Amino acid sequence: MSRYFYDLHMHSCLSPCAEDDMTPANMAGMASLCGLQLAALTDHNTCGNCRAFLTACKAYGIVGVPGMELTTAEEIHLVCLFPTVEAAEGFEAEVRTKRFPIKNKPAVFGNQLYMDAEDNVLGEEPNLLIPATKLDLEAGTALALAHGGAAYPAHIDRPSNGIIGILGTLPEKPFFPTLELNDPDNREQYAKEYGLEGRRLLCSSDAHRLESMREASQWIELDDEPYSSQKVRDSLIALLRGGM
Repeated sequence: MSRYFYDLHMHSCLSPCAEDDMTPANMAGMASLCGLQLAALTDHNTCGNCRAFLTACKAYGIVGVPGMELTTAEEIHLVCLFPTVEAAEGFEAEVRTKRFPIKNKPAVFGNQLYMDAEDNVLGEEPNLLIPATKLDLEAGTALALAHGGAAYPAHIDRPSNGIIGILGTLPEKPFFPTLELNDPDNREQYAKEYGLEGRRLLCSSDAHRLESMREASQWIELDDEPYSSQKVRDSLIALLRGGM
């Protein structure tokens, strides 16, 4: 088992609410400066920049994780992480059919830029990515699991798009062995108030700009023997799904 400092919730310039300098290479470079060893890209309702991000992370010796922040029909944000880019892209292909075809207005919502690992712009996503999808909480979670991933509610300590803020509590189904807090200082309060003892409470930045990426402080232990980036990703997904 090895300790990995992580940030498993960040947005690139493909998310309209993120700044344009949140490019895959810039994010990987900043993750390295922050001391991270495990970093996930989780754009809104898309995995379109994940392949470039993993390539950029590899150059810095960081284990990149492909992911998505799915907005459910209830307006709940779910972090969905996957062991491979292919699994993430397969998930996105199905999510794409559940998105509403609302045209983006870059001047209003922001740009939605597809990038390669060297930060060349490959194109723009024409449809707005931030609205809720047609997938409800149970369906979205089940779909991520069906593609070999893990899914858990994002920033449960925030009223906006947090599962507790939306529903008033945590539902019995689906059961989430992992939950995300935005503020690590809220761990004890939320564990006690909502009976979360025994569940894994992660803390990630939800960074939309480079200066919001956090110095390494949150860590998890993963089985990485024999070591490979793929072994680390596999161990992470197993852990988040309630294993190990």
